[in-house]
Parts: sequence; structure tokens; C-alpha cells
Amino acid sequence: MLRFETRTGPDFGANPPTYPPTGAVPDWYRDAKLGFFVHWGLYSVPAWATAHGPGGVPVEDAYAHHQYAEWYGNTVRIPGSPTWHHHQEAYGTGTSYEDLADLWRADEFDADDLVGLLVDAGARYIIPTSKHHEGFCLWGTRTTGFNAVQRGPRRDLIAELHDATRRAGARFGLYYSGALDWHVSDFPPIESDTDLFRYRRHDERFSRYAAAQVDELVERFAPDVLWNDIEWPDGGKGHEDHAVAALLRRYLERVPDGVVNDRWGVPYHGFLTREYMAVDHTIDVPWEATRGLGFSYGYNQAEGHEHTLSGTELITLLVDVVAKNGNLLINVGPRADGTIPELQAASMGELGRWLRRYGEAIYGTRPWLRFGDGAVRYTQKAGTVYALLEPSSGDLHVPEELAGGRLRWLGADGEVTVAAGDRVSVPHVIRDEPVVVAAVEGISERAGQPLG
Repeated sequence: MLRFETRTGPDFGANPPTYPPTGAVPDWYRDAKLGFFVHWGLYSVPAWATAHGPGGVPVEDAYAHHQYAEWYGNTVRIPGSPTWHHHQEAYGTGTSYEDLADLWRADEFDADDLVGLLVDAGARYIIPTSKHHEGFCLWGTRTTGFNAVQRGPRRDLIAELHDATRRAGARFGLYYSGALDWHVSDFPPIESDTDLFRYRRHDERFSRYAAAQVDELVERFAPDVLWNDIEWPDGGKGHEDHAVAALLRRYLERVPDGVVNDRWGVPYHGFLTREYMAVDHTIDVPWEATRGLGFSYGYNQAEGHEHTLSGTELITLLVDVVAKNGNLLINVGPRADGTIPELQAASMGELGRWLRRYGEAIYGTRPWLRFGDGAVRYTQKAGTVYALLEPSSGDLHVPEELAGGRLRWLGADGEVTVAAGDRVSVPHVIRDEPVVVAAVEGISERAGQPLG
């Protein structure tokens, strides 16, 4: 994963590549509101990274003390780093990172069970990592023997997750690491943001290799979301058949209602992404907040309760993102055996239970005139405005725009017509909920229209 994208590739002047027509992000994606990332790979075998916290570490130490367990393959190559020391203690000096492929068994993995937990938690789309920066492919690719069918699990993990997701009725997407592949590169370890752009391949051969893998994924799995990370090699940003423009045209021909993100390093995107970022305003185009349940995407066994979002925190995050016109792509990091750690499962379970009661105020909604008042957040759908708040506030202060509407609390009986400035008490029957919802109907047109 990468928290920022800054480059836009080569400058073709008056003859830029032709990208697909810029179209609206499909309604299914805007209605979905909640997706689950699944970061699973060789890094799930050691499942270890420096456990950070909200304060992080000094910038100069960010790569040697990388908080993302999925970066283990890079961090272990930085002499003296905590990950380097951990690896020596756990595996000895003779075991390389890529040797971990033969230690990965995935012997408890059941795709239907894992997908079932995600759908029960409210997921409307699921995006596993098909290949992370380590270069290990989780499907039976023809492009390299460094894959889960020929090594380690000896299973086509992406095919199993795809089939289970389709059976569960959810949308299926794929993550792909476009410009980083440590397996087919020979660079020193990345130790700074400058290195991140310096130590990557941009040659035509690698560009063709990456394009062949994406073409395979699109042809086999027709993913509803194509989620690229860390840009794309500059050698694949031109007019060629292996370039991004041609790849995206082929993808949208194969999946007409598909959607892509903004991490291609070219002047074309679908939805915007914000990674571990607090967004303090409504973004007027579709966007997606993404983060792990902890401070890593891949499972990090060094993290505990203090590093993990509680169910209440997760619900509050979802509400805030949706009120600001976003989707939440929350990540689960399975253990190497394919099971979801209990800390993650507990928060997911609370989220699912809440959405089964209050999902009306989340799914299919659009932003209101403003995202909130103080701690209150607003969404709207089909003439109803939803006010979402923590019950500890005791009551809802009715804003002027909702005057004359009929207010009902989801999960409680009764309805009342409200005036501007009224304070409507949260019913005792729902005061134990992490977030409660007041639905207001019958308001005038001045209550606002959804953003397009």
C-alpha cells in the first residue's frame, strides 16, 4: 500500500495516449458503501511488523520500522531493522523471504467460510490481493512459477475467493501491485520515499510482464473493481498494447460496469482513494477510505487490542466516511492458515450486527447538504434524511432544514413532527447501540439533493 500518489508518468505533449471515456462511477459501487480488502500472501507466514500506534515513528525510521506486515519482504532486507532481527530469530540466517513460500500451507482456509464472515459483517464487495509487492501471485498464472498453485498452498486462492464471493452475491474485485515486484527486481531495499520511486522497474519487459498478469486476471475473473497500487511502470504509459490506456479499454470492454481506482500514475481514474487519512470535508466525487482494522494490512501478530479498531470505532468510521460521499474499504488480514484473527473478527461481528439494524441509513445513500453538525452525521435516500449520532449525546438537536419533518428512531416505536431547534431524546430502548439513527421524512425541497 502507498499513502500518496504524486507522479503522472511521461509527458507525451500533443500526442497523449487515448484513455477510455471518462464516465460516472457505477451506481452499484456508490450504493455499496462497504467493501473488504483481504491482504494475504507470503507475509502472512511471519505475520510480523513493528507495532506502531496513532503517533507512528519518526519519518526517518518509517521504512526500517515499517508498520505494514505486508512490507516484510522489504523491511527484512534492511540490516539491523526490527524485522531483520525478528527474521534471524524465527527462521535463522539461511532462510530468505522467498523461501517462506514453501512454509505457507493455508491448511484451514475455506473460501466460503471466510467470505461468509465478510458478508455477515456487511461487505457488498470483496477485494483480495492477487499479487502484492513481493511478486507472489495467488492465482495459477502462466507468467511465473512464483505462485500459490506451484508453491506453498498449491491452490488457486484467487479462483476460490472469486467463486465464493460470487456465490455469496457480493461484488468481486482484485488488488494488483502495478509498479513494485521485488521478485523480478534487483534493487536495494526501499528506505525512504525517494527510494520508493527510485527502486522500481520502468523497462518495457517488466511493463509487458505486468500487463500480461492483469490481462489474465481480467479474462479469468472479470473483477468488478480493478484496484491498482503503487502506480504503473513508465514503460507502460504510452500508446502500446501493453500500456495502461489499452489495459483499461480492454478491462471496461470485458466488464462494462467495472470501476478502477486512482493509483495508475496516469491522468485517468475512477474513484479517489485515501489511505489512513482523516478527511474533514465532503468530497464531491466518489472516493474510498481504506485502512486496516489495525495499523497494518497484512496480519501483524505484534498488534493487540490497543492497535485494533473496536466495533464502535469501526461503525463510527463507516458513518463518517459515508456522510462525506465515500465508501469504506476496511481490511482484514488472515493468518497464514486462512483464518481471521479473533480481534478482527470481533470488530467485524459488531459492525455486521449494527448494519443489519441500521443499514437503511448507509447502503444506497448519498450525502446531504452537509456531512454533519458537531458529532451528528447525515445521509439521505429517497426523500429521507438520516441523522446518525452516538446515543451518549442524549438527544438530537433538529436543524432548520428538517423543520416540519416526521422523525422516527430506527429500532424504536413512535413518530413525531419536529420544529427547528427541537431536542428529541434518544429512546432508552436503543441507548446501548454504538450509533443510533433518526430518520426524518416529509421535509421540503430545501432539505437538499444528493450529490451527483
